[in-house]
Amino acid sequence: MAEEKKSQQEGQPVKGSAEAAAKPVKAKKRTVKVDAIGEAHIHAAFNNIIITLTNMKGQTIAWASAGKMGFRGSKKNTPYAATVASSDAARAAYEAGLRKVKVYIKGPGGGREAAMRALYTNKIEIMEIIDLTPIPHNGCRPPKKRRV
Repeated sequence: MAEEKKSQQEGQPVKGSAEAAAKPVKAKKRTVKVDAIGEAHIHAAFNNIIITLTNMKGQTIAWASAGKMGFRGSKKNTPYAATVASSDAARAAYEAGLRKVKVYIKGPGGGREAAMRALYTNKIEIMEIIDLTPIPHNGCRPPKKRRV
């Protein structure tokens, strides 16, 4: 029965057979060309902060978020969580060869400046800071203010 389920090409097990299910599939890690100059994208929402370091083509070198660093709930939107996340991403990118970045910031959340400061303290030079926070020109009605 097992011989019948093998495909004709190279003796590979057919999808869905017991042999195919027993083999763990390894994900192939993508290699990214790292230049000395790249981009840092900081997305600071109200509930979390995400830092992505890319090369100039936009391919991700390293990323981190406050949630990935182990912060939960309201602790994710603090400047300290942003510092820890930014330091982790900067350390990985510096080891890969990134030295200078253009910083693109988006969102109104806390920890925007703390994330940039952490990049600088981890030996990554900031060349330019660009704020891409979307500002409505009287578009959709915002949600009502919370009464706590």
